[in-house]
Amino acid sequence: MKRIFKLLSIALLLTFIVSCNDDEDNLISKSFTVTIENVFEVKDYFNSGTISESGIAPGTSTSFSFNAGKGHYLQFGTMFVKSNDLFYAPSDTGIALYDSNGNATTGNITSQIKLWDAGTEVNETPGMGTNQPINQSGPNTGTDENGSVHIVNDGFTYPSIEDVISVMITHDGGTLFTVTINNISDTSTLDTPLAPGTWVVHSENQKPMFTEGNTASLGLEKLAEDGDNATMDTNLSSKSGFVSPFAPGAYSIGTINEIFTTRNTANTALENLAEDGNPSGFMNIFNTPKGSSSAGALFPNNSYSFTFTANEGDSLSFGLMLVQSNDWFFGIDNITLFPNGIALSGDITNIIKLYDVGTEVDEFAGAGNNQPVRQTGANVGDSENGNVIEESNFSANVPTISTMIKVSITSN
Repeated sequence: MKRIFKLLSIALLLTFIVSCNDDEDNLISKSFTVTIENVFEVKDYFNSGTISESGIAPGTSTSFSFNAGKGHYLQFGTMFVKSNDLFYAPSDTGIALYDSNGNATTGNITSQIKLWDAGTEVNETPGMGTNQPINQSGPNTGTDENGSVHIVNDGFTYPSIEDVISVMITHDGGTLFTVTINNISDTSTLDTPLAPGTWVVHSENQKPMFTEGNTASLGLEKLAEDGDNATMDTNLSSKSGFVSPFAPGAYSIGTINEIFTTRNTANTALENLAEDGNPSGFMNIFNTPKGSSSAGALFPNNSYSFTFTANEGDSLSFGLMLVQSNDWFFGIDNITLFPNGIALSGDITNIIKLYDVGTEVDEFAGAGNNQPVRQTGANVGDSENGNVIEESNFSANVPTISTMIKVSITSN
């Protein structure tokens, strides 16, 4: 009897082993390819806005504020109202907001302001012309000049720049600048309002509002002839905005997210990925943009791809840095690769989240001087000593996730 029981036990054990082997043989295994696209809309300038919708009367002032980082410049313009088409502005390449040592520009910058002639309307005696805004019957009157933008040299007498306008700039120690324009013409030889204007933060060697020696744009013509800033504002705002590359990233396949764990302190590998775009601390990385033969950042209108094999029960996790930030990264946290036994395929952008790794204090996105594009070296910036969380306190200029990144997966 004992011998029969022993034989039955062996038979059952063999049956169980065979059954397990059959289950392993029946496991679904698939090859997948993930494609990560940078879908930012390319912009020419960082930010723009308007100056005083009601104008600046003699003896009054107005201010505007903006964020900017090292490498940024400021351009702005406002009409000298008692003229036909004159305006105050810096040189066509703007004013550097930081010097070569990274120090912010502050103080009185009036010496960098010039009185420009838009070259669109024949000049008349300052303050007396019948085609100047205060005296004209309507906008866009006066004789066309068909000239180009130049420093005014028409032979008429104008008060010195320093007797009409004073421009001051302050800096908060981080990225926030405030410009104050004072109309001090109430004590000059010709008091004049200054019209509503526009401003734009841009990069070196750009000429966003005008080019000396070239014909004025329609926006500049309206601003300089009639103090109408709407067209210029529309043009600049359509070309301004936050844009960022992505850094190389890392991924993991299995039942555990080996890239990050929310509400926990980041390890060194994740800190390096999210602060400096360095994924080298992880086993599986993706780092080569489509069409490139070498590793590099991912710019708009290009993509990263990576391929892997997974079994039923596996999940996918990944992370890659949003470069124009201090420590933000896009991530997926353990997405099931075989929902209901079917291999995942399609657009999965809706589950992408933007995380803050919690290791470095955030600065204004795209302007922070401790962000990779502007920082002096890796691992700089004030420590935050936080945990990995889903970012919810975006800078005001950061668009929705789906307008920054697109992620799709295909089963091969």
